Amino acid sequence: MNKNALHAVEKQGGVPLNGYLCAVLAAGFWALSGTLSKSLFNQGLTALQLVQLRTTIAAGGLFCWFMFRTRSLPSLQRKDLPRVVLLGIVLAMSQVTYLYAISRIQVATAILLQYQAPVFIAIHAVLFANRRLSVFTATSLVAALAGCYLVAGAYNHELLSLSTAGIIAGLLSALAFAFYSIMSNEIMKQYPPLTVVFYALLFAALLWNILQAPFSAFAGGYGAATWLKIIVIGIFGTVIPFFFYNQGILKIGATHTSVAATMEPVFAGVMSYALLGETLRVPQLVGAGIVIAAIILLQLTKNRH
Repeated sequence: MNKNALHAVEKQGGVPLNGYLCAVLAAGFWALSGTLSKSLFNQGLTALQLVQLRTTIAAGGLFCWFMFRTRSLPSLQRKDLPRVVLLGIVLAMSQVTYLYAISRIQVATAILLQYQAPVFIAIHAVLFANRRLSVFTATSLVAALAGCYLVAGAYNHELLSLSTAGIIAGLLSALAFAFYSIMSNEIMKQYPPLTVVFYALLFAALLWNILQAPFSAFAGGYGAATWLKIIVIGIFGTVIPFFFYNQGILKIGATHTSVAATMEPVFAGVMSYALLGETLRVPQLVGAGIVIAAIILLQLTKNRH
């Protein structure tokens, strides 16, 4: 496939999937990444080490992909460089705050906090984009957040006794992720999703290799099993879900995509049950059903906010 053909595929959507399915796929891969990240933190890795590993591997993987497929990097106009660099910085902040939250509090609770992002996106749409949320979208937003609350098990009030730093990090992650979604939506008016993901990850990786000694996290002397988890997080937990998430934004808008992606705590709950033997309680199952119902409700309207 030559460069023009690849660009055409990206412009057409890249894969024959609708926006909601793209968002759900992103949520599934992110849930896997969160579970594996927690296991690495239990082994002694820090959030700063993992974010350097994750962004560097992800950017490097996409770099190799472009060089193999087209023998050149996707074009980027000089005038757009500042906002793409800013997008990378926002992504870097979203990544480190999310991983830090996971390292300090339960994975499900960290996910619950990050998925306040749809609220910030909806507020931005109303206040700054002169958009009115439809009844369908507003109802879906509230239902998805309520479902996340139940799936994460926050009803047991353990959230009040958790690490304050972890809670603050989770909320900052939600804010950063909301800005990432909004900025991606604007930049993808000019560039294909894969191009936006690549440059965002590239500048995020550059930032974390400047703030820390370059590639220092790669010298940790990890075993084969640990490296396998790190690589899976870098590719399947970063490149692939961000590509699907950006595809979703391109197809159905930032608000709808962010709400549909609240399937992540549902997937996380199922994975915890299947892989770690954690029991899903009745309220958590009810919450999963509410999230799924919220996504179905979104598909009943053509209003794209």
